[in-house]
Amino acid sequence: MRSEDGSRSGGYLTPSGPTAAPWLGILRAAFLLTGAAAVLAAAAAAVLTGPGAAASSLLGWFLIAAFFGISLLVGHFVGRSNPSGAIGMFAVTYAIKIVGFAAILFGLGTPEWLHREWFSLTAVGAVVLWQAAEVRAYSRTRHLIYADIPDETTKGAGHA
Repeated sequence: MRSEDGSRSGGYLTPSGPTAAPWLGILRAAFLLTGAAAVLAAAAAAVLTGPGAAASSLLGWFLIAAFFGISLLVGHFVGRSNPSGAIGMFAVTYAIKIVGFAAILFGLGTPEWLHREWFSLTAVGAVVLWQAAEVRAYSRTRHLIYADIPDETTKGAGHA
């Protein structure tokens, strides 16, 4: 089969394999999208309410990015040695994150400078955008569904 645009030398299409380290690409996409939105939210908070609101907004984003990012990093490191085990580790990490997130929020309490509205709005917005970015980035990764066909030419060479 020849490619229409002749992108490869000789113009023939070659099969491609799965995306290498998809979790890091997903992490990058989600981090960049939510980070840009958080900077915009912090700028709006600074103008409308003050620097404490901007810091609250950035803290809300940072907690979400840290906790969601941990899952993707675990998926990356576990996925290297056991790709099918990455999904199971996501579930375990999720449970640990929920407990850790609650511990941080209850342990910190509410500092005097924290603006609850800006913290909450940015955190909820970051969750929604992070999930959308993860789904979009994951949908663009390539996954190996079937194993490669073994090379039959070398299989029977010693028996002839």
